[in-house]
Amino acid sequence: MKEIIDILKAYRNTQKQSVRSALATVVRVEGSSYRRAGARMLVTEDGMLTGAISGGCLEGDALKKALSAIHQQENKLVTYDTTDEDDAKFGIQLGCNGIVHILFEPIDSNKEINPISILEALQSERADAMVVTLFSLESKSQIGTVMVYNNTNVIENVPLAIRSQLLTDVEETFAGKTSEFKAYPFGSESIDAFLEFVKPPISIIIAGAGNDAQPLAEIAYMLGWEVTVADGRPTHATQQRFGKAKNVLIAKPAQLFPLVEIDGQTAIVLMTHNYNYDIELLGMLLTTDAPYIGTLGPKKKLIRMLDELQMNTEENQMRVHGPVGLDIGAETAEEIAISIIAEIKSVFARAAGKSLKEKTGAIHSNTEKSL
Repeated sequence: MKEIIDILKAYRNTQKQSVRSALATVVRVEGSSYRRAGARMLVTEDGMLTGAISGGCLEGDALKKALSAIHQQENKLVTYDTTDEDDAKFGIQLGCNGIVHILFEPIDSNKEINPISILEALQSERADAMVVTLFSLESKSQIGTVMVYNNTNVIENVPLAIRSQLLTDVEETFAGKTSEFKAYPFGSESIDAFLEFVKPPISIIIAGAGNDAQPLAEIAYMLGWEVTVADGRPTHATQQRFGKAKNVLIAKPAQLFPLVEIDGQTAIVLMTHNYNYDIELLGMLLTTDAPYIGTLGPKKKLIRMLDELQMNTEENQMRVHGPVGLDIGAETAEEIAISIIAEIKSVFARAAGKSLKEKTGAIHSNTEKSL
C-alpha cells in the first residue's frame, strides 16, 4: 500500500500546483520482470515520477508514453517485450526476460470516478479490497481502472455489457483472496481484466518505547506500515521520540487493548524490557487472533512467561516468535530491527525467509498483494 499512498500524496501536490499527471499501471506480465502486475507510477507533465513500474529500465521510455497520454488525454496500452535482445528496438536497456504490458491513464480530476479516486477509496477503511483494471491485449483498446470493491463499498465505472459477469468474478476472486486475470467478450473483441486483490498495510504495534524501538518504528514507517508505539512510561512514549508513528500511547497492558485494533494484518512486538508488562500483555494477546506476536529476549524468557501464565502449550510456543526476528547475526538495535521486520514480512507473505538462491520456483507470487 505504500506505493499507492505515495502516489496519492504526490497527486495532491500536483493538484495544488495545477500540474497534469498520468497513472502508469503494470496490468500484465508474461515471463520475468522486476515488478509484477499491480505496480504503479504517477507521472507529471513536468517529469516527476512517483512509484516504479520496473527496476529503472522502463521508466525513461514510460515517461514519454505518459506525457503523450497526458497531452492527448487518452489512455494508452504499451507492450515492452524484454525477451527481444535487440534493446535498440526500444532505445532502452531492458535487462529482464518477459513481456510487460503497461496502461497509461491521464487523470481527469473533473471526473468523479477516475484512477486516483478509485485508489483513494482503498484508504476509506482498513479492509481487503479488489481493484479492477480493464484493457485489451487483442485490439490495444483501453478502458482503464474501473472499480474498487470490498465487503461494504463498491465504486465502479464498468461497461454495462460485462458488468454482471465481472461483478460475479470479482466477488469470487475477493472471497479467495487472490488476484486473477479474466477475459470477456465485448462486441467484436475481447476485453481483458486484471482483478487485483489488495490488503491493507501491515499494522505494527510496538510495546516498548526504548531506544531500540526507534529504528524498528522508523523502518516500519519507511515500508508504509501503520506504526503504533505503546509504553507505560510517559518519559519514553512521546511523539518527539517517535515522530513518524501513527499513534504513540502511554498505557499499561489493560489500558492498551481498547485503544488498538488487531486484525489479520497486525503484528505485535513485545520489547518493553519490563517482564511484568510483557507477561501481562502476552497473556492478553494469546486470547486474540493476532497473526504475529514477537517477544524480544531469549527463548527461556518466553517459556517462563508461558509457564507462569499456565499457557505453555506446543501451539503457543509455535505461535509466538521468541526470540523475535530472523537469524542474520544482528547485534545493534538497527540490525535487530531489520531482522524483526524481515521476519514479520516473511510471515505475512508466507515466505520461508531464506536466501533466494535456494528457492527453486518463481521469485514472485501472484496470489495476493500488499503494497
